[in-house]
Amino acid sequence: MPLVRNVAVLAAGEGRRLGAGRPKVLTPLWGRPAVRYPLEAARTLQPERIVVVGGQHLAAIQAALGPGAGADVFFARQEQPTGTGAALLAAREALGGASGPLLVLYGDCPLTTPELLTRLLSAHAAARAAVTVLTVNLARPAGYGRIVRDAAGQLARIVEERDADAATRALTEVNTGVYVVELPGAFEDLLTAGRDNSQGEVYLTDLVALTLRRGERVASMACPDPTEVLGFNDHRELAQVRALLRRRIIDGHLAAGVEIVDPDTTFIDADVRIEPGARILPCTVIEGDTRIAAGCEVGPFAHLRTGTVLHTGAEVGNFTETKAATLGAGTKAKHLSYLGDAVIGANANIGAGTITANYDGKSKHPTRIGDRAFIGSGTVLVAPLTVEDEAITGAGAVVTRRSVVRARETWVGVPARPLHPRKDP
Repeated sequence: MPLVRNVAVLAAGEGRRLGAGRPKVLTPLWGRPAVRYPLEAARTLQPERIVVVGGQHLAAIQAALGPGAGADVFFARQEQPTGTGAALLAAREALGGASGPLLVLYGDCPLTTPELLTRLLSAHAAARAAVTVLTVNLARPAGYGRIVRDAAGQLARIVEERDADAATRALTEVNTGVYVVELPGAFEDLLTAGRDNSQGEVYLTDLVALTLRRGERVASMACPDPTEVLGFNDHRELAQVRALLRRRIIDGHLAAGVEIVDPDTTFIDADVRIEPGARILPCTVIEGDTRIAAGCEVGPFAHLRTGTVLHTGAEVGNFTETKAATLGAGTKAKHLSYLGDAVIGANANIGAGTITANYDGKSKHPTRIGDRAFIGSGTVLVAPLTVEDEAITGAGAVVTRRSVVRARETWVGVPARPLHPRKDP
């Protein structure tokens, strides 16, 4: 049985301080919009329903998550930006009369782990609480709501910084914004919450005082690692989150058996898949849904873009860029090449400076290169075209569009023409 059946991801922030003209939760982070990270963390808990609450940019969030969001993801709109409490209330209809615990997350906190959420849900269940708040101690708590405790050390209330006096601002334990609340009680409380604060908004933090007023238990759990609950509001904070997330992705590949020679200069998107036994050399960028098999070597200074597939033992080297390109087993493209929209067979050799000219100004076109083909240095392959098995192009050849370089032929020149049929050795 899952620890929680329902999750709400609050994602209505506009991110004005980032100045990017898009909602904050759609900020790209290693190949994914930021909101994908808390959504995927929640999904590992196997809830029945995840409700993403957006504001005026809800349609853009839905489009970014796309059909791949999953049948368990629902969307709700917060019509007006009137506070975090109002944002959670916007999820009420999508939750369809749910009861029991509801996990509340934020779409701009991509570092929260499933392990932390599991511990929080377990603490909530053990305390038999109506509300459980995830807190964290920060040396510099500016900007966060402060946790105020009573004489017995129990959580008494949460005070937003803009509403806090000097003594309260001096507190270092803060609200992370991650909660477990019990339904339908939490919704009933928020419907009665006032707006007696500097913003005139319905605060989610009001649930603490309202729950205690009803005589029910409020619990808290301290997050041991502050980085797991970091969000971002400006470019400095975004850079910090991006760096931590990049290293987490790298460490995951290292733990799985991928050799990454210099983690500090290697950049890998979250959806890249690399099999154990592959080797990644310094100053390499690997993006999107790239797939790299065991025995491959990539880099240094290589750029693999989305849609790249490297089969066993393929090698992509210095200053070579690939995009939507498949390299067969044992194929090598070691120097200064661009391979876009290309399918290359096994054990082919792609000479230095090879270019697949895939774009004609209007559309992209494919290049097909067969097994054991030998593409000479500086060859330009003007797509669409085909180079069949064991064919050769001479250095500097320009093979024009719709050409077919037949098996075992050698083509040279500008424009390239057959030199003679290739003879058996």
